[in-house]
Amino acid sequence: MSKWHALLIDDEEELVSTLVERLAYRGIEARYAVNGPQALELMENHPFDVVLLDLKLPGMSGSEVLAVIKQKWPGVPVIMITGHGGGEDAPMSELARAHDCLTKPVSIEILIAKMEEVLATR
Repeated sequence: MSKWHALLIDDEEELVSTLVERLAYRGIEARYAVNGPQALELMENHPFDVVLLDLKLPGMSGSEVLAVIKQKWPGVPVIMITGHGGGEDAPMSELARAHDCLTKPVSIEILIAKMEEVLATR
C-alpha cells in the first residue's frame, strides 16, 4: 500500500520519470505529466495527495496550472519547483498559494521530506 499519491508536473520528462521511479522505491505512488493540460486531465481522473509543479511549462504556465488546481482541488497541496532561482517569474500572489517553492536540482530526500511536511499540515 502506498504512503500517498503524488503528481509531478515538469516538461523535463527524463527528470520526472526518474523521480517517479525513485518515489516508487520508497512506497510512494506517483504519476507525471509534461504539460498543464495533461496534468489537469490526470487530476480529473486520479486522486492525488500532493502535487509537485514546475513554474516553467510549455503553453500553459505553472502559475496557470496552479490557479486551476487551487480552484478545482483546493485541498491538494502544491509544491512549486523551478530551475530559475526562487520563482521570480511567477506572480507572488500565485506563489503564495503554493505550499513551498524548491529549486532544481532537488534531492529525492529533500523532496520526500517536503511532501511529508505539507501532508502533515494538511
